[in-house]
Amino acid sequence: MRVDKTKVKLATVVSLMMLLVASFAHAALPAAVAGQPLPSLAPILENVMPAVVNVHTRTRVQVRSPLLADPFFQRFFDMPSVPRERVSQSLGSGVIIDAEAGLVLTNNHVISGADEIFVTLTDGRSIRAENLGADPDTDVALIRIEADDLVALPIAADDLRVGDFVVAVGNPFGLGQTVTSGIVSALGRTGLQGLNYQNFIQTDASINPGNSGGALINLRGELVGINTAIFTPSGGNIGIGFAIPVEIATSVMAQLQEHGRVLRGSIGVQVQDLTPELANALGLDEERGAVVAAVDADSPAERAGLQSGDVIVALGRQQIQSRNDLLNAEGLIQLGQDVEMIVIRGGERQTVRVKIDKAQIDEMAGEEVDPRLRGAWLANVPTSATRESGIEGVWLQNVERRSLAWRYGLRSGDVIVAVNRNPIRNLSELMHSIEPDSAEVLLRIRRGRGAYLVLLD
Repeated sequence: MRVDKTKVKLATVVSLMMLLVASFAHAALPAAVAGQPLPSLAPILENVMPAVVNVHTRTRVQVRSPLLADPFFQRFFDMPSVPRERVSQSLGSGVIIDAEAGLVLTNNHVISGADEIFVTLTDGRSIRAENLGADPDTDVALIRIEADDLVALPIAADDLRVGDFVVAVGNPFGLGQTVTSGIVSALGRTGLQGLNYQNFIQTDASINPGNSGGALINLRGELVGINTAIFTPSGGNIGIGFAIPVEIATSVMAQLQEHGRVLRGSIGVQVQDLTPELANALGLDEERGAVVAAVDADSPAERAGLQSGDVIVALGRQQIQSRNDLLNAEGLIQLGQDVEMIVIRGGERQTVRVKIDKAQIDEMAGEEVDPRLRGAWLANVPTSATRESGIEGVWLQNVERRSLAWRYGLRSGDVIVAVNRNPIRNLSELMHSIEPDSAEVLLRIRRGRGAYLVLLD
């Protein structure tokens, strides 16, 4: 039989190549190159990952079929009028911030409205959590678990800078604990919809649905932010994610621990944007800041000596470019805190100190107004919020789940704007509008952009 030498040579070359590829496939990557160990985040993450938990919730929703509302079907088909119950679930992440007390930071939108909250640790333990309070305006929530051998994340002490490397740890799409890395793309981001007070860290570390409430850490394994949102036209990650700075999250946490809610005030000024025309009229070279149009009587601003015509360019560590910047910055200041304010007066910069007192917000328990409002905590709408939205009324700072006020349909964040069709502006007018022992009271409520009627009977 004649042998084709060319085919033999080709088969030999192919066999040698397969052996060579197989040998490479079984070879391990080198631990070092030129005597230098390969960089890895693994040593940092070994300490971090036990402190980042999965958070899942269950919410019971009453579902009423359209047929149940029809008396014909109820009568002739003996259909029950009681609505059926449906259980909805959500997934997110959380960060253990205090191992001894079992405190876990997460996002408000992760646990909002939940009947049951569960935390799953990296070792597989699933523990029921207690909701200690939440702040919808900053999207921060605090829950507590009881468990042994918890690990907490240390808080970063150094200031974060654009360009710093960061790592996001969370539970995207319910897959389980996942780590992504990137850099800080920007600081002090605002303008996201749905939150009143914003000062976000922007990062290109991948943040996806389910990462909410997870940790953003630096390369020392310290917490720098709580992942909360993404910017996306399609629902997936495109490299623009946002995290709440840890100093804001821990400040909110302190108030949630103490009060179960966040108490806010106002510096007591009415402001407007600094336009080129106003800057020229005031003899200013720069065109940024918030111009003081009026100073409220007996306010922190009046006590600090602010005057009409002053231009506020900084409040605390926040640079003020516009009116909205000032409203955002003062909403993030904790009551009782002293902060520096930089103003321009007569072309010269001056530094003054302001202190926001709790007395700036009048508040009371709902049952003090009417027994049917038991479980609600009421407050006058802050001046800053009124200036921003134009809405006056009484703000429901907090409504306890399953309380009488809750069963009437009232929710945290609602604003009562009218009683029995009569507009109200504050708590005093609300109290005078509800007569003692009145059989029925009709409340008009503003919730977000919508308006609702609630009948107390």
